[in-house]
Amino acid sequence: MSERIDQAYYDSSGYFETEAAHLLDPESPFQRYRVRMVEALAAPGPTDDVVDLGSGWGTFELALAPKVRSILGVDFSARSVELSRDALARHGAENVEFLQADAGDTGLEGDRYDLVIAADLFEHLYPEDAERVAREAFRILRPGGRFAVWTPHRGHLLEILKNNRILLKPDPTHVDYKSMARMRDLCTSAGFEIEVAYFAESHVPVLRTVERLLDRFFPILRRRIAIRAVKPGAANAL
Repeated sequence: MSERIDQAYYDSSGYFETEAAHLLDPESPFQRYRVRMVEALAAPGPTDDVVDLGSGWGTFELALAPKVRSILGVDFSARSVELSRDALARHGAENVEFLQADAGDTGLEGDRYDLVIAADLFEHLYPEDAERVAREAFRILRPGGRFAVWTPHRGHLLEILKNNRILLKPDPTHVDYKSMARMRDLCTSAGFEIEVAYFAESHVPVLRTVERLLDRFFPILRRRIAIRAVKPGAANAL
C-alpha cells in the first residue's frame, strides 16, 4: 500500500468501527486475552501512575483502572480519543484520562510515570516513529519505571500468510512488523535495560497449545513479542 498510514487515515477511514471491528468488544475472548497477558507482563501496582501509548478504544484504561493509581491513554487519533471518552463516561472510572497526542512527542512531564504500556502499537509504527516512541517512553518514565511492549512477531506463520496474501488479508495499518531482535534494540537504544523478553502464544486454544509446546524449536510458531524494560537509575519496584 503506497499511501502513508497517518493520523488522517485513522480519523477518516472508519478504522475504529470497521477495519478493527474485532477489537470493539472488551469482553471478547481476544480482548480478555490481551488484557490478561499484558497485565501479567506489565505487573501494574496500586501506586502506579500509568501511560498507555496508542490507547485505541481505551481497553486497558478501563480494565486497569481499579488496579492502579491513575492511567492516561494517549492516541494521536481524534476518533480514538472520542470513542474512549464515550466509553469512560459509561464506565465512570475517576482515575482515567485520555489525551490526543503523538506517542513519540506526548508533551507529558518527564521522569513522572511508573509504567508505560505499548500494546499492539509498534506494528503500526514506521521505523523512524518506532524510535521516537521508545525514546519518549524512556523520557516520561521515572528512574526505575517499566516499559511493557506487546506486539505481533513478524516471523509467525499467520503474519507470513497475511503479508503474502495467502488465505488471509494483510492489515494495511500494520506498516512495520518487528522482530524480537529489533524490539530489543529499540528499547536498549533508547536507554532501557531489558528485564524480561519472551514470545507469548496465541489466544486460539488449539494453536496456543501447539505454540506452547513447539515454539522453542520452530520460530514460525512464535506469535507475540513481550518485553518488559526498565529505566535505570533506581531500584525496580517489582
